[in-house]
Amino acid sequence: MQPLRAITFKIISVAVFVTMQSLIKATADSIPPGEAMFFRSFFALPIIVGWLALRRELATGFRTQDPMGHVWRGIVGSTSMGLGFAALGYLPLPEVTALGYATPIFVVIFAAMFLNERIRLFRLGMVALGLVGVMVVVSPRLSVAASGVSTEQTLGAVLVLASAVAAAQAQVFIRKLTATETTSSIVFWFSITATLLSLITLYWGWELPTPKQAILLVSAGLLGGVGQILLTTSYRLGDASLVAPFDYVSMIFAVTIGMVFFDEWPQKTTLIGAAIVISAGVMIILRERKLGLERASQRKAMAPGGK
Repeated sequence: MQPLRAITFKIISVAVFVTMQSLIKATADSIPPGEAMFFRSFFALPIIVGWLALRRELATGFRTQDPMGHVWRGIVGSTSMGLGFAALGYLPLPEVTALGYATPIFVVIFAAMFLNERIRLFRLGMVALGLVGVMVVVSPRLSVAASGVSTEQTLGAVLVLASAVAAAQAQVFIRKLTATETTSSIVFWFSITATLLSLITLYWGWELPTPKQAILLVSAGLLGGVGQILLTTSYRLGDASLVAPFDYVSMIFAVTIGMVFFDEWPQKTTLIGAAIVISAGVMIILRERKLGLERASQRKAMAPGGK
């Protein structure tokens, strides 16, 4: 394990993904989310294929024992991506980022429902705390009667939460896939399925991008591929419990980009709610790390020759 390098790769990947979101947001006024999803997925493929070829894992990326598992993961993952891209047209980037932090909270719930994972009292409490944080962020957007709140902003909040739910479902499918599939195949086939699924949205109409929009969309796709590689590398170099908390650095990047490029200043409720959700998420991660170390120590003690 190389913890410092793992953390570095993770932080860079977070910065890349937030930059990718900002490029999508810059085109959201006229480019439909399904079309944006196509560019994001299709133009990530050359980067991913080149990376797999460089690592001599191209054959591994193509190989799969569970094709329908990839299809279902692709459907829910693409749904999450499309809903998230749609929300970028209605809400400030920091707010979309903060509400996206609800995903790990929903993962805990769905893992208990579909994977029969046991939810201990501590985790249940942190889930409740995380949901409180989500409500703090979203509460100003749920009252269309409130001063300055439009139905579009309310719709944006609903879209982000729906995206977080779908993302959590995708994580559950990924957990199932890891039993038979390699990381390479999961990354590769998601890009393929997301590209194909995005084409379905042609029925509702796509817009011909201007040269500037085309550059932004293609760049978003390329950055998506680079970000995926950086993310995968970070988890290869360090334990998930070490790397995962650095997801929350994205709020710093989102607030900075929002203020500098979109003149979006985060609301106080966004920052307070994000802090609550981040605290709950980090506590869950640290608790799971402690339990994992305890289980490893018990297995070692029970092994022949263990002390």
